[in-house]
Amino acid sequence: MKFKMLESSQRPFASASIILLLLLLLARSTSARADAVSELASFSIFNKVDLAQLAKSEVKTAHGSPMSNPRFLAVQSCYVAPGSPAQQIEALRRWDPTRHRELKVFLHSDLPSNPTAASFEKLKNAPDNGPVRLLVAATQKLSPDLQISRDEAKKFSAGSAEKPPGAMPVSVTAFWTDVLTARAKSFVSSGTSGQPPYDHGGKAIRASEELNGLLREQEKIRRQFSGLLGATGIGRGAGSLRPELYWELLDVDDQGVVTLGASYSRSGANETYQAADALYYASGGYYVALTLYQMWPITVEGKASTLVWRGDMISAPSLGSLHGVERLGSESVMMKQISKSVTLFRRDTSGGR
Repeated sequence: MKFKMLESSQRPFASASIILLLLLLLARSTSARADAVSELASFSIFNKVDLAQLAKSEVKTAHGSPMSNPRFLAVQSCYVAPGSPAQQIEALRRWDPTRHRELKVFLHSDLPSNPTAASFEKLKNAPDNGPVRLLVAATQKLSPDLQISRDEAKKFSAGSAEKPPGAMPVSVTAFWTDVLTARAKSFVSSGTSGQPPYDHGGKAIRASEELNGLLREQEKIRRQFSGLLGATGIGRGAGSLRPELYWELLDVDDQGVVTLGASYSRSGANETYQAADALYYASGGYYVALTLYQMWPITVEGKASTLVWRGDMISAPSLGSLHGVERLGSESVMMKQISKSVTLFRRDTSGGR
């Protein structure tokens, strides 16, 4: 009886404690949402975001800030995804874009920390389609449009025109295997600053200078990601943060392109995350591309979610001659491609629309 009386006398205090805890959690959730929206507005193009509305909609895209270099282009996007930022980072690591033909990524493969020729074995499985045939033809005649160095061009040795069904000729496969292996090794040891220039076709273009140029023209974004960028060494030498390396064969404006990339991520205060994905080499189509992510933990309708900001920047030779409506058209195409990619990613990894 004494025990029952004690239990009863404690019950109001227990109820009060639970209510207080719930109020604290609600306050913390509201504060986290406000902080996320405020921080998003501080460096991005999105000054006002309604998280509840954004959670029910598709990805929101917008033109990035204008840049003085005519071959630079930037697009920003934001969306809400279910789960924590850490779960979103892991989903990005696992996602395979080759599952979706509309993304036009023919081959994708992760690279080890010490890439070798064997790391590019999948080149033998290149599909026999129009874009790949154009890449083969450009390689065999050493087209000035190929983004390689003069020294790399000297190493091409034309072999037999015969090729296995659905694959590149052996000589073309061997050439790109050598180029990609050497450039990947150079990136591991020296970062983008160690990459040979694109000078086979004339003026020398350096990946490090292009990446630095993109970031210089996006000052608010550069400041927001200064810690991550400093750890990666993007635009400079090798950084302290270890990258996850990969390569792809894809379609860029109907032209087959082989490309090398490096992804980085790190956690921040209050379970936030930042990530960077740098395409530091491409055989054509564009010089470099950089995608940055900022992720905040939020709660939407009582469910743990993530507010994601994504910034895409690209340097491409074809953009240099575009003005007015043509340039706006290129930005719109880029926005649609990003929206499509994010939509498919969300569908694959989180059941989003």
